[in-house]
Amino acid sequence: MARPPVVKLMDYGKFKYEAAQKEREARRNQSQTVIKEMRLRLKIDPHDYETKKGHVVRFLKGGDKVKITVMFRGREQSRPEMGYRLLQRLAGDVSELGVVESNPKQDGRNMVMVIAPHRNQAAQQAKTVEAKKAKAAEDAPPLAPQAPPKPAPMDPVEADQA
Repeated sequence: MARPPVVKLMDYGKFKYEAAQKEREARRNQSQTVIKEMRLRLKIDPHDYETKKGHVVRFLKGGDKVKITVMFRGREQSRPEMGYRLLQRLAGDVSELGVVESNPKQDGRNMVMVIAPHRNQAAQQAKTVEAKKAKAAEDAPPLAPQAPPKPAPMDPVEADQA
């Protein structure tokens, strides 16, 4: 501690303003976590499975988490292991894009699993989006007011007729 003690006089309004600016900047740099949901049935056709898997891949590439729900109806509820196998198969198919955040859990008539994108992939996606926005802003023509085009000069013959 300094001898004698030193006091710093501050403008409190300026201090509050700068603190608010820092908070706003921190909020701007945060990324919102979006959870998309994909619902499957236990008896899903191979083509339908591929379509749903394509949607999950698109969501993960976009940097969003995906909640996958397998819905059981009737006697299907007595075979939860089949739903577990379906979810594990889907997790294996998209393992290069995402990681299982919560393992399959039975929730009443549904079995739920959450897949999150890999951390480095989400950061890379954010960088590419920022780069695209910067390039689009750079390529955009400046919005300067333009003068209306001047009319072409008329021939003396046309001027007499007008």
